[in-house]
Amino acid sequence: MKRLTSLAVAAVFMLGVSGIAFAAPKAKAATASKPTPSFKAFAVYVENASKENHFAPSGWMGDFGDLKLNQACTETPRSGNTCIKITYSAKMTQGAGWTGIFWQQPANNWGEKKGGYDLTGAKKLTFWARGAQGGEKIAEFKVGGITGEYPDTDSSSIGPIELTKEWQKYTIDLEGKDLSHIIGGFCFAASKDDNPNGFVIYFDDIIYE
Repeated sequence: MKRLTSLAVAAVFMLGVSGIAFAAPKAKAATASKPTPSFKAFAVYVENASKENHFAPSGWMGDFGDLKLNQACTETPRSGNTCIKITYSAKMTQGAGWTGIFWQQPANNWGEKKGGYDLTGAKKLTFWARGAQGGEKIAEFKVGGITGEYPDTDSSSIGPIELTKEWQKYTIDLEGKDLSHIIGGFCFAASKDDNPNGFVIYFDDIIYE
């Protein structure tokens, strides 16, 4: 556990040709530019130890001592064999009254290291989440927002969100965002005030699309 205290569009073209009946040859087709490839799904997490996973859940914030993380949880994953399980005790180990985790690239990067990914073309980040009891309150889910010498180029977030006992799909809109340098791939934050007894929550299939 790392302790840290401070979170294309496919273009379609058609070649036009014209000609005069019977006698005249067809005019030379106009030169068309190559279509821009569409964005390929880019995962933060799909399965424990998967080669498709990107970013590391290394940016533990606030009362980081109140957290336990299990990336190989087998308790009713949304898909595959595993999901992420996070347990929050709300004991205020660091006296902050809140906690959260940033998935970073490289690990423990708060903007002082070169790294990150160019996710230009992604329109959204989708993920699935549920609570063990239902009613767990998450103040914010976020993409980007890390500052520093090599900061994220943009950010977007949703929240607050109250989880249910069943898996629900959530979406962070990335339309119009500058995603050319993203080191903070995913983040959640929650407070003791909203969850005085702590919580157990689960994440699965965190994917840029």
